[in-house]
Amino acid sequence: MEKNDPLRQLWLAAVLLTRVPLPHLPQTAFAHGARAVWAYPVVGFAVGLAGAAVGQSALAVGLPVFAAAMLGLAAMMLLTGAMHEDGLADVFDGFWGGYTPARRLEIMRDSQIGTYGVLALGGVSLLRVSAMGAVLSEGSWIVLPMAAAASRAVMPVLMAALPLARKDGLSHSVGKPVRAVVAIVAVGAAAAAVGMLGAVGAAALVAVTAVAACVALLARAKIGGQTGDVLGAAQQLSEVAFLLTCAALLGS
Repeated sequence: MEKNDPLRQLWLAAVLLTRVPLPHLPQTAFAHGARAVWAYPVVGFAVGLAGAAVGQSALAVGLPVFAAAMLGLAAMMLLTGAMHEDGLADVFDGFWGGYTPARRLEIMRDSQIGTYGVLALGGVSLLRVSAMGAVLSEGSWIVLPMAAAASRAVMPVLMAALPLARKDGLSHSVGKPVRAVVAIVAVGAAAAAVGMLGAVGAAALVAVTAVAACVALLARAKIGGQTGDVLGAAQQLSEVAFLLTCAALLGS
């Protein structure tokens, strides 16, 4: 397959964003990782769809809403290897545990999780489960894949908007995407959300945009740019913003 082959790029995005046991790509394919960012929301949609299927199935057999949502979330974490959750914890530990950009980056690279990371991961996970339970109980399972897709569209936006904070790492190896492709990703994800969810989707996108902008500004101030951990944290916070907005509006 050629480097510009959409199937190869989708495959590469799935390798980068999930832990699904896919056939290995040649190492040279990863040199063109930035070309695959258009597929990030597609992979996210598939992950969210799996979570929705597990959650709806759990409700169908009579499990409580909270348990169904927890199982749906667990399925999504299993598919991704909880890599974005790990990024969220690392960012909170680093941003609030260090006093200089260099020290913050050092803490973010540490495999151990600290107090800030535990609190962030626990809090965001509880918010996700609560919101997922609310939308599943309303029969609006489509919110889950749309939230997963929209939040992964945020990642290439930050990749293009912020400089790299490290000279190595996953984000550095993937590279900087072309802005025209990033614009297509953002517009496509927004159109899908509004098309599927109408005014509720539009409101959720406003929340996602606000959260993504805050993450970008904070990352610029704390470490001078973005890393793979920052992208993971942005995905998590954007997803929970989308889910909470939909839960609030669909339940009103």
